[in-house]
Amino acid sequence: MDVRSVHHVAFAVSDLDEAVGTYQRLFGAEVELRGRMEEQGVEAVYLRMGSGRVELMGALAEDTPVGRFLAKRGPGMHHVAYEVSDVAQAVGELAAAGADVIDPVPRTGLDGHAVSFVHPDSVHGVLVEVIGG
Repeated sequence: MDVRSVHHVAFAVSDLDEAVGTYQRLFGAEVELRGRMEEQGVEAVYLRMGSGRVELMGALAEDTPVGRFLAKRGPGMHHVAYEVSDVAQAVGELAAAGADVIDPVPRTGLDGHAVSFVHPDSVHGVLVEVIGG
């Protein structure tokens, strides 16, 4: 699989506006993009921090994946995203190598990127996103 880079590390937060303000105040983060993905029940913000990127995610409702994550685990690290040249190809390679791919068909993520997730059981407890670059 052609991994280009770590695209972002994502954190689930209880109050998105407060978390964005904290990252701006403490780390000088700059908002790169903010958007809602209604079908996934999440509002997310990409923050640029130097040459890196952090994603903060807030749940739109308690019965969404991020809402359930927050209820079960509280705020914290949610996933790491690896940028690849071709998400569909990466998904096929991951599945062939034995990974439990959550999205066998890539879906649309923040900023229109093709994305797919790999179950944490396949990657030593870490939810992994592959994202098109």
